[in-house]
Amino acid sequence: MLLSFFALPFRVSAQTVPVDSLKADSLRLKEKPHKIQGEDVSGQYDVGDLFKAIFHPNGKKDSSTKKPSGITIIPNIASNPSIGSQIGIKAVAGRKLGADPATLMSVAATSASITTKGIIYFYLNHNVFTNANHWNLQGSLVAAKTVTPDFGLGIGRANNGTPEDQVLADPERKGYVFHSLYFNFREKVYKEIKTGLFVGAGVSFDIRRSIEDRISTTSLTPYNIYADRNGFDRANYSSNGLLFNVQYTTRDNQNRAYKGIFFDGGVRVNQAWMGSSKNAVVFSTDFRKYFSLSKRNPEHVIALWNWGAYVAGGALPYLELPGTAKDPGFRSGRGYTVGYFKGTEYNYSEVEYRFPILRNKFISGVTFFNLQTANDAAGTKIFEHWQPGYGGGLRVLFNKATRTNLCLDYAWGRYGARGFFLGLNEAF
Repeated sequence: MLLSFFALPFRVSAQTVPVDSLKADSLRLKEKPHKIQGEDVSGQYDVGDLFKAIFHPNGKKDSSTKKPSGITIIPNIASNPSIGSQIGIKAVAGRKLGADPATLMSVAATSASITTKGIIYFYLNHNVFTNANHWNLQGSLVAAKTVTPDFGLGIGRANNGTPEDQVLADPERKGYVFHSLYFNFREKVYKEIKTGLFVGAGVSFDIRRSIEDRISTTSLTPYNIYADRNGFDRANYSSNGLLFNVQYTTRDNQNRAYKGIFFDGGVRVNQAWMGSSKNAVVFSTDFRKYFSLSKRNPEHVIALWNWGAYVAGGALPYLELPGTAKDPGFRSGRGYTVGYFKGTEYNYSEVEYRFPILRNKFISGVTFFNLQTANDAAGTKIFEHWQPGYGGGLRVLFNKATRTNLCLDYAWGRYGARGFFLGLNEAF
């Protein structure tokens, strides 16, 4: 399906997306470059206008009628505390698959990259909508050599439990690092049953091999304690299961909403007969709400986000537990590395204020504040203790036709955690 999808005559533009996230992709619609859902953006200025001003200062239009390329290859550059600095290449493509004007754009992307922390990452993603959005297919394929930071289980609270409980909690946030090979295959199929309301099901295979802690001089580490208590092999595991989801959205734009809501509720059922190391049941919820504060300048937005995941039965492998930046887009918890806080029960909330800076909307800004909570193995319950993060950033209008922003954020957390986060499209 993907090979035939890429063979079609797409219209695309260069973009960079977060790792293992295709929902953040947006592609320039060249048929109506200054309109999206009736929005007039003729007074706005984006990176495409900047390039025209630099390379075509006289404003001459290209009179040639070249057929657009099916695939655009671009640099894949990113930087954050979890991966270090990243360089690679990426190909993106997209097309409307149907004559109905309400049909959403189908997109696909592939990338290969390497980072300063020794991570080698390859992925292939797709998000395909059939005519009139009757069906939606979402999937990914990942093969990677990863370097994963770890700071224990829970929310960073000391306890009076056993010596193992105290090591597992890691209240001083002593860092551990794991090297491993990671493979993922995920595919979900959604059916629209009412405008904006989808139900879906699918499968996910998450496999790690050759897991190594090359730094620790003792076997008494949070990872080993958790693996031994729950019967996991320290060096290899699989987390394979069935996915069932319900999704509802009224957002006016999937890339950068000014108004509306988004909700996705799901259950994952890991099964041994599918090759999973352990059976497990995990519930997750994702809720987002957007308030535009001005009719004249709708870019003034208060955005709210709550994401949570909860192990209801069985056991998940340690590195697959819900936690910081374990949301589908890996964008939560700015200020901390991936998995900095985690537990069998985890909840995350964030509020962000978005505002224009320049009149032509080329530069805008954001400020944000977030809170995380999780349980641990020594009696701390979820919602008992919270850890904050906060920061701000600038936005560069990358594509005015699809409201795509280049995001440059700096965030702070506790325990000296901080970092620069670079991405395309808003965190939520």
